[in-house]
Amino acid sequence: MASIYQLKARFQGLLRPLVGVLAHKGVTANQVTLAAAAASVVMGLLLLYFSDHRFPWLLLPIFMFFRMGLNAVDGMLAREHNMKSRLGAILNELGDVIADTALYLPFALIAGAYAWLVVLVCIFAIITEMTGLIGLQVGASRRYDGPMGKSDRAFVFGTLGFALGMGAVPGLWLNLVFGIILLLLLATVYNRAAHALAEAGADA
Repeated sequence: MASIYQLKARFQGLLRPLVGVLAHKGVTANQVTLAAAAASVVMGLLLLYFSDHRFPWLLLPIFMFFRMGLNAVDGMLAREHNMKSRLGAILNELGDVIADTALYLPFALIAGAYAWLVVLVCIFAIITEMTGLIGLQVGASRRYDGPMGKSDRAFVFGTLGFALGMGAVPGLWLNLVFGIILLLLLATVYNRAAHALAEAGADA
């Protein structure tokens, strides 16, 4: 199913010169991974403590793009500059879950938002990534199927942040969006599990 993740190769092509410079200067993939997670927590705290101000929400789409760049850079450093490690794999997966939770939970504090619905979205975002990893346990690849993968979530929440920062009044529409995100997350869990089983069966 279509996902923004499919644009990753083009995005990486644009970043490749920068990645080469960073590798030459001794920057490691794990350092970039940790920096992305730490920056996401700081951004999440900014949204948390200033949830009733417009400016932090306007920053969110810019930060989401920045975070996606860091996520691409750490993977390219690992694969293309011989920095792969077991620790790096652990940090990468944990960092993504921590960052997602830190950036999305503050939406629960928006006046008019259903906090329980935002919490469910965060929980199923974690389950989605767990399902992607389970592919490895059944003999398949790490699954990144959509329609609501990491990049898709970043785009949607970044867009919501921009709308709120521009003065959109929270209301039923916001909760409807959260509900749609939740349904798409459920579809993503199913797709990743089904595709992992199909891949493992084909390889068996």
